[in-house]
Amino acid sequence: MKVFGSLIAFMLLAAAPLRAEIDIAEVTTPGGINAWLVEEESIPFVALELRFKGGASLDAPGKRGATNLMVGLLEEGAGDLDSRAFSERAESLAASFDFDIGDDAVSVSARFLTENQDEALALLRDALTQPRFDQEAIDRVKAQVVSVIRSDSQDPDNLVGRAFDDMVFGDHPYGSAIEGTESSLEALTRDDLIAAHQGALARDRVYVGAAGDISAEELSEMLDTLLSDLPETGAPQAADVEVSTEAGVTVVPFDVPQSVAIFGHEGIARDDPDFFAAYVLNEILGGGGFEARLMEEVREKRGLTYGVYSYLVPKDHAALYLGRVSSANDRIAEAIKVIRDEWTKMAENGVTEEELATAKTYLTGAYPLRFDGNGPIANILVGMQMDDLPVDYVNTRNDKINEITLEDIKRVAARVLRPEALHFVVVGQPEGLES
Repeated sequence: MKVFGSLIAFMLLAAAPLRAEIDIAEVTTPGGINAWLVEEESIPFVALELRFKGGASLDAPGKRGATNLMVGLLEEGAGDLDSRAFSERAESLAASFDFDIGDDAVSVSARFLTENQDEALALLRDALTQPRFDQEAIDRVKAQVVSVIRSDSQDPDNLVGRAFDDMVFGDHPYGSAIEGTESSLEALTRDDLIAAHQGALARDRVYVGAAGDISAEELSEMLDTLLSDLPETGAPQAADVEVSTEAGVTVVPFDVPQSVAIFGHEGIARDDPDFFAAYVLNEILGGGGFEARLMEEVREKRGLTYGVYSYLVPKDHAALYLGRVSSANDRIAEAIKVIRDEWTKMAENGVTEEELATAKTYLTGAYPLRFDGNGPIANILVGMQMDDLPVDYVNTRNDKINEITLEDIKRVAARVLRPEALHFVVVGQPEGLES
């Protein structure tokens, strides 16, 4: 069986070599499923990505953790196969399935050889439409999730994220962990999982990306067969939530030698006309590289941290602009001051011509490297659809980056960076800081 695993790994890395332009075919099945496809016949291998919009934010009131637990059980037996038999069958077909969940989507990734396509898709169909939810599997996966919850409760990196989300989102599903709590998890029944399955995996919210050795006609037939037995409509999407913060600090005491901080405020939506400029702006401010201002000022000049970075978080129902830093308890206050200063300077003054040119060179040069196999390509295709991007986006994206001017950055910096709203949540024993 190790041979099959090695073969799949090779296909993931080797399929669909880099090309100057990506030719995307739009496919609509007779059953009304829309999909994007990059056909690549050179290697007999297919990558299929499904996204069901909604994710953990669909949890019903009082049922937090239900969708996450349901997704964790999709490969724990389906149809006539129990958990062990399902795993053995997938391995015998050299097929790989991955089921994951986030705040806004359930993700299903499938990788299979062309010669085993029918058998692999039949197995995946059972997982999606006929999960068994055996009580033994429910109890076992519940125990695994409880272990994660307990581990997270002792992890300052997790605690700081939870504290920030709770502060910003409150009772909205975004405000709590997708795993739920030990008590909410314990209360979940098999009926709750069936309801979560019906609510999350429905045809009215599915997005599809595919790449590899499959034609548009074959993909169309495959998808109708794969998804036809899913419900037509699922649970209502979560409500939008307004992000409102004030400049300040919230300290969560925790006995560790190093404090961890998340900082941020309201961000910018993915479909906002200024998003591209904000994306470039963030690369210059705190995109993660050593050229970023935050890294230069906080790490390189002052040695206050090993790493500091910022990032845009355009969720479906809210947009955030966040950052993260960790530092010794006796130095975190200084790190926060420097970050505040840099946030304010860029909001008021924008960036330099050299910084903009460097960011453009990096962002446009790195982008083609993402298309390094059928799996990554299928993943990009489905992400583009969920973001409501045009089909030619992959071939025009770098042009949009290069079109951004210094004046664009200055205008968007003044709009997006909000020092008066920049709030820090700190987990640790920070010296010189109080909530």
